[in-house]
Amino acid sequence: MNFIENILNRLSETPARAVLHEAHDERLQTINCGELLAEIRTARLFFRKAGVKKGDRCALLAHNSIRWTAIDLALMAEGIIVVPLYARQSAVELVRMMQDCAPSMICCGDESLREGIASNWPDAPPMKLFDEILASTIESEAEPLLALTDADAVTIIYTSGTSGEPKGVVLNTANVTYMLGCTNGRLDLLMGKRTEPDRIFHYLPFCFAGSWILMLTALARESELTMSMDLNKLADEMKVAAPNYFLNVPALLERVRSGIEDQLTKRGGMARAIYQKGKAAWFRKEEGRSEGLDLLWLGLANALVFPKIREKIGPNLKALICGSAPLAKETQLFFFMLGIPVLQVYGLTETTAICTMDHPQQVVPGKVGPAIRGIEMKLGENDEVMVRGPNIFPGYWNREEATRQAFLDGWFRTGDQGEVDDTGNWNIIGRIKNLIILNSGHNIAPEPLEEMISKQINGAAQVVVTGNGRSFLSAIVAGEVSENEVKAAVEEINSSLPHYKRIHAFHISREPLSIENGLLTANGKLKRDQIAARFSEQIENFYASKKGQAAG
Repeated sequence: MNFIENILNRLSETPARAVLHEAHDERLQTINCGELLAEIRTARLFFRKAGVKKGDRCALLAHNSIRWTAIDLALMAEGIIVVPLYARQSAVELVRMMQDCAPSMICCGDESLREGIASNWPDAPPMKLFDEILASTIESEAEPLLALTDADAVTIIYTSGTSGEPKGVVLNTANVTYMLGCTNGRLDLLMGKRTEPDRIFHYLPFCFAGSWILMLTALARESELTMSMDLNKLADEMKVAAPNYFLNVPALLERVRSGIEDQLTKRGGMARAIYQKGKAAWFRKEEGRSEGLDLLWLGLANALVFPKIREKIGPNLKALICGSAPLAKETQLFFFMLGIPVLQVYGLTETTAICTMDHPQQVVPGKVGPAIRGIEMKLGENDEVMVRGPNIFPGYWNREEATRQAFLDGWFRTGDQGEVDDTGNWNIIGRIKNLIILNSGHNIAPEPLEEMISKQINGAAQVVVTGNGRSFLSAIVAGEVSENEVKAAVEEINSSLPHYKRIHAFHISREPLSIENGLLTANGKLKRDQIAARFSEQIENFYASKKGQAAG
């Protein structure tokens, strides 16, 4: 039984069970399994009447919602290839992706999204609103699923395009079926024996591979998934959802941690003192160098402060799941200190979102876990992470040469630089293509340096290290920061680095890098080529003068 058959069968077995919620302030809009199946049947009939056939592409452009899920499942049940798109991305970029995959129809969540595409693509294929697709009601059951083979494509997910044009990653039935078996197994280990459904909170867009896989996993097991409908109200929505776990990006966990510590600092008093002493004691214990009064302070913090913080974050949390980018080890340990494990996952869209997952009972902070069952990983040239297994995509849409270059002797080349320890736990250092090679011949991964600088400067939204082909490194620091702050942070960091890794110049950009100004991808990654072009004058000035605002 493939993944879509399994999901639809599971929904039909418990029609009265609540399955999806939308969080609207303190109110939940809920749909049960039977109602979700009815919406899927309605959408399937609509696509059939519209003449959209198996193998056709259909773009799905909308924010997360119950209807997004129903339409996605309906399209896949009809054998139509879903092309999920990010609703916050510019219409110009979206049109380029759709022109690449030539959809037979575009399904839009609202009129503003349809108008944005229409104004940039006069000859666009038919565009239908969710309201139109789900308007009718039907009495009869839909026809049986169209037979899907393992090799049939079910989705084309466009990569973020950190350099060059985004490419459409084709995932097939076998890829998704295999991955859902792996994620289900890992969540079984986390949750143990259950008498109630998993409670999941979800705020990441379904158009991203990892987010989509979690949504499908929730439907493939007995779960209730609550969707965030307003990112400005995440804290309130989480209280209503009361989740057992949810998927995160590192940026949110960093904000939660800094927000908690800022509040304690402002409050002052005994709670702040106990927290600071307890935290210091906990970290020393983890490093194996406890001091005399550490047990006392740790006991007080565990009794009086840590439980209250945990209660505010989520009283039912068994774990936080984190992926998409490197998570600072200190942040992971912060949540462990509060009694909330952070389980890391690593993967790419091309690997059906996941290659490694932390084992819930064997987490190594700072690592992204071992390869999941049935998946092989090794290090290639320049310590590039190479992967093969049933999770690997069959190729890029309409890009034979790019597909050929993505593989070496049957192994997928991730483009990530990694390392693995004796126990099989992996660590991802950075992107191979981001490596900076100084004219001295030194190879430097910029990501660790960028993380070090960001942690030292309050208010730094992003840091970008540059210097490829140059004689020294420089940096762009974006955010509301002062020159003195940056200079002090860089000097402190430089003091602990070898000469070739030191930052010798920097430029401050008050405007943060963003999706809207074209300097971040749809999922928040740095567009390094565009950043280099935007700040080319400042970068050239670093090296023309051979003088920096900060010296090593």
